[in-house]
Amino acid sequence: MAASFSIRKIHLAILIAPVCFLCAIPAAAQKKNKDLPPQPTMFNEGPSNLANLPDDKSIDNQISIMLGAWEIGDADKMHSTYADDVLVVSGGTQPPISGWTNYLTAYQSQRAHMNQVQIRRTNTYTKVSGTSAWVTYQWDFTGTVDGNPTAASGHTTLALEKRDGHWLIVLNHTSIAEQPAAAPAAKSARP
Repeated sequence: MAASFSIRKIHLAILIAPVCFLCAIPAAAQKKNKDLPPQPTMFNEGPSNLANLPDDKSIDNQISIMLGAWEIGDADKMHSTYADDVLVVSGGTQPPISGWTNYLTAYQSQRAHMNQVQIRRTNTYTKVSGTSAWVTYQWDFTGTVDGNPTAASGHTTLALEKRDGHWLIVLNHTSIAEQPAAAPAAKSARP
């Protein structure tokens, strides 16, 4: 049982690495009222409208887009937030994954085993210095992995670079927090 849990944690670490962390629901996943005209949001206005945001807000928006895309399995949208030369470090003992193509292969393989994914991002801190930035945040994951309810939490640190006026994730390092050990079963009071 413990080995199975550890293997699931390792697999989950690979999957959650870029993810880990939703603050907003992507516009594509929101229910729309056909009687009302679409309301503009940061998520559906396109990159040209994001250029007017301060860098820290633009970065926060990129992270929300990445996490929303990760949550629903939209690899193309997720790729729009990652550099082709990204380096992804998971919370497990696997070697770092170098490059978007290699990460995509690992992500799709692991994501195929998941359903009902929800990620909550909290305690986000951003530091911008010219065309470089770093972001760190905590996350909570819930979902089903191979049909089994699964939950995990941890931290992610991202390094970003502003390339051609667009913030891209160039490093994603995710750590899974240790889950508390199960409490020992209470002994029966019967003789």
